[in-house]
Amino acid sequence: MNWKLKSGKHLAHMLRMNRTFIACVFICVMAFSACQSGEDAGKRQTDNADSSKVTLSLLNKQIESDVSNPDLYNKRAKFYLLDHQFDKALSDINRAISLDGARSTFYVTLSDIYLLMGKPEDCRDALIKARSKNAGDMDAALKLAKLYLIVKDYKNCYITVKQILAVDNGNAAAYFTRAIGLLEQGDTIHAVADLKQAVDKNQEYYEAYVELGELYAVKKDPMAELYFKNALNLRPMSREALYMLGLHYQETGKYDKAIATYQMLARSDSAFREASFNTGYIYLVYLKDFAKAVQFFTESIKKDPEYVEAYFNRGYAFELAGDYKHAYEDYQKTLKIRVNYDKAIEGLNRLDKTTLKK
Repeated sequence: MNWKLKSGKHLAHMLRMNRTFIACVFICVMAFSACQSGEDAGKRQTDNADSSKVTLSLLNKQIESDVSNPDLYNKRAKFYLLDHQFDKALSDINRAISLDGARSTFYVTLSDIYLLMGKPEDCRDALIKARSKNAGDMDAALKLAKLYLIVKDYKNCYITVKQILAVDNGNAAAYFTRAIGLLEQGDTIHAVADLKQAVDKNQEYYEAYVELGELYAVKKDPMAELYFKNALNLRPMSREALYMLGLHYQETGKYDKAIATYQMLARSDSAFREASFNTGYIYLVYLKDFAKAVQFFTESIKKDPEYVEAYFNRGYAFELAGDYKHAYEDYQKTLKIRVNYDKAIEGLNRLDKTTLKK
């Protein structure tokens, strides 16, 4: 029997950091929301809501007593942006601009609002306006480069990055932004050079270490381990970095290290089904320990009862172990979840032939 089993390798791409730019305020909001669960989450949300009310009340009072202060409108616009009240945010930043149209930072706030409103062209125009007000505003320049990356305008992305580096050769984020564009265009050599510049300029650049680790892992180069470990030194419980380090060990035949890494990942994120799935895959395909494989695929199924690949692989483990009854049940379950799953159908056909021979 020789056919391609379902592995967890494709998950590395799903876990990758989003390579396109997202406004910093949005990242903060999403990170805050993602880390909350259960009663603790409810308490945090309540505390945050109370804090927000206090902040907004304070800003309102300050504006009432100083209605011509553009900085206060800018602050309240950012507050509304965090709260996803885009119309109010837009109204406040436009008020700030009407009071002082020479401030580039106000146009940067305007660009953030337009970006989260899904208006990339307006976002671009606001950033270009910011740069026209202050050519030395590197925040505006970097956001513009990242915006060009989002819309895949690589030419202008690279032009803007070049302009940033001409002023600030140590801008790690500029190197990283260009590197992602180069990767998207298939220029791995120059992308790696830029990523190395990014970590050289900023030795705490987590995302750059992960990108380098992934690129070296594709070649099964030992340097991948170093870059993933550098990333983990910065974020020890990173699901992304742990998963890809484990996958690198798996792909290079370091099965004990792979299993240990996946176990660490499972401890840090008990709901992450792929940690036990990939462990099961190692026991099934490489170590030929079918009982252990069944154990870990079962763990994955407990985490996700609709995990079709886990049912199929567990069925195959049962089949190889000679437990045709349970293999048959798992292949049937696979087909209930995903009709016309070719490999499960082939498995059932094999079992039929095997039992007929007996």
